[in-house]
Amino acid sequence: MNSTKLHYRIVIFFSLSILLVFVSSITQADELYFIDAHSQIDHNVEDINLVLNQMNENNVRKTLLSSRGKRNDSEILELARKSGGRIIASIRTKGNKYTKNKPQFYDKLLKQSNSGQFGAIAEVIMYHAQKGSKAKEVEIYPSDKRVSAALNVAKKNNWPFVAHIEFAALGDEKRKHYMDEFESLLKENQSNPVMLIHVGQLQPEEAEIFLTKYTNFYLMTSHADPITVNTSSQPWVNMFKGKRFKPNWKVLMLKYPDRFLFALDNVWAKHWKKDYSQKVKLWRDALAELPSEIADKIAHGNAERVYKLK
Repeated sequence: MNSTKLHYRIVIFFSLSILLVFVSSITQADELYFIDAHSQIDHNVEDINLVLNQMNENNVRKTLLSSRGKRNDSEILELARKSGGRIIASIRTKGNKYTKNKPQFYDKLLKQSNSGQFGAIAEVIMYHAQKGSKAKEVEIYPSDKRVSAALNVAKKNNWPFVAHIEFAALGDEKRKHYMDEFESLLKENQSNPVMLIHVGQLQPEEAEIFLTKYTNFYLMTSHADPITVNTSSQPWVNMFKGKRFKPNWKVLMLKYPDRFLFALDNVWAKHWKKDYSQKVKLWRDALAELPSEIADKIAHGNAERVYKLK
């Protein structure tokens, strides 16, 4: 065989190898399914069936869903009933009864917990910065009895507890206070998963401190993407550089693959319509660059495990 033919065969071989890797990556991305571990839907989304329609189009197999605004909990329960197990109804904690510490908050919390109709409890607001006219500032420390009541419901039902603390939006003194109390909450409840929604607006090095110290600490990935960051003035964390994960976040996901849960935390019509497919595609493409077993855990496996989903 002359050198020209040998060179030609070598080129063909390596070209085919590269093509196979590329096709394999595309196949892995297309086959990857998701579980949205936390979302909400308010009354301005006219057709609640939009949730299932978007799930079908984007290969999202299950969504943990709670009501928001004037949307009634009964609508979530009805959607869950007709979804064949794809919608998991979550107990809603947020609202005026919670923020104003009304007795009705505790009564409804226990009533819903005892009803047997819910499969999770939604985020518990501790610090939430003002966001336009739709969402007011909420400042409730992790040691507050409202938080303890919600945590007890989570523990009683063997559900993860989802904490909402926007650490980057806090001033230094309050931030330290919240950090200390949140760490105490983790330490005192080590047998129960405790999650920070929106990755708590933490930087990777801050998140790693909690990940290293507490095996019950988890991060939900909602709002930690350029689609959210580029349309908001809030200090959300962007885990992406372009269409790939930033190196420091990728290192954490590879090191702690059991502690990240994909979540969208949709609320408004914009989230359920315009943003939905873009966000799922962004995550699907980025996860395709991780080992498949790790991608599976983050996309759906960890949610299936901690929420005991079939």
